[in-house]
Amino acid sequence: MDATYDDDIIRPTAAWGAVLSMALCVAMLIASEFMPVSLLTPMAEGLHATEGQTGQAISISGLFAVAASMMITTLAGTLNRKWVMVAMTAFMLFSLMLVAAAPNFAVLMIGRALLGICIGGFWALATAVIMRLVPAQDVPRALALMYGGQAIAAAFAAPIGSYLGGILGWRAVFWALTPVVAINLVWHVVALPSLPARQKQDFRTMFALLKRPYFRRGLAACMLSWGSAFTMFTYLRPFLEKVTGVDVTTLSVLLLLLGCSGFIGTWAASRFLKGNLAPFLKLPALVMGGATVGLLLLGFSVVAAALFMAIWGAMNTMFSVIWMTWMSQNADDAPEAAGSLMVAAIQASILLGAVVGGLLLDSFSIQATFIGSIVLAVLAFVLIGNGQRMLKPKAA
Repeated sequence: MDATYDDDIIRPTAAWGAVLSMALCVAMLIASEFMPVSLLTPMAEGLHATEGQTGQAISISGLFAVAASMMITTLAGTLNRKWVMVAMTAFMLFSLMLVAAAPNFAVLMIGRALLGICIGGFWALATAVIMRLVPAQDVPRALALMYGGQAIAAAFAAPIGSYLGGILGWRAVFWALTPVVAINLVWHVVALPSLPARQKQDFRTMFALLKRPYFRRGLAACMLSWGSAFTMFTYLRPFLEKVTGVDVTTLSVLLLLLGCSGFIGTWAASRFLKGNLAPFLKLPALVMGGATVGLLLLGFSVVAAALFMAIWGAMNTMFSVIWMTWMSQNADDAPEAAGSLMVAAIQASILLGAVVGGLLLDSFSIQATFIGSIVLAVLAFVLIGNGQRMLKPKAA
């Protein structure tokens, strides 16, 4: 049942089961997309590539996610959004199987490209779908619940992946994800209500959004913030191994701490993100950039690294809810088009972060990669200011 208010039909029952199904899909997407972070070293060794090259497995998924996010609402046309989401989950399942069985680096990249299509398609529609599953006043809460899947993935995927990768090999980790994604696929079919396309989207709607100065500024700030985060996060394992000097067990514990801290961010998002969002927009760049500075200066200490990773992890989950809530409030007249642009911007930032971070790592040092992340965070903070210029002008 569509749980919002359509043009002339009142559907007051929120489809929370469908929201939970979306949350599981988020968890699996995050786990699938960023699992190479926790397995970067063994994957590089197994595929006879450098760590910087293997980091591009994240870049390639980002590249295809950008393309998919820009095209999905146009290509999907008038297709029922329920079945589009089901198809995206099926792509994720096939991608995991390809990656797990990859005999060489080329096949790995093909599998990651397919995952990118899933990422772009899912995220472009996700917020618009959530806006139809619950009443308008419950959208921030539903988004926080959906991004709870991100916290779960961050809490358990990376540390378990790192630990199991050390015991069973990195391929076994990707195979282990496939049955969960298969269950999620069935859950989508059962729980998601029929979601007929309300109107056919095209690129003109996106261009119209980009003509709005507040939306352009918000999109640029969002890109800088995400670029900063993933320039650092993609290469966190090499930093912890080379600078902090951790072994696989300690690495797994630190990644578990980072992930579990995400539950604090999810709770804070559902508790505090109400009313005026302007003061919250600069928090991700400020807090996560500050944590990266702390790691750069004090990361030789395991205790200090644990502290700053916990701070980073808590803000990481709140990060997504802040910006997607901003989108739902400031582009509520074109949520699918806005979702496409947001996802394209975010994935482009992740892609560039992984590419630039990899180049800095291979050409200079891991410290150079972290410095690049800090520079992007500073630029985001300066652009956002007090956040008011990112908000839709109030009607007179």
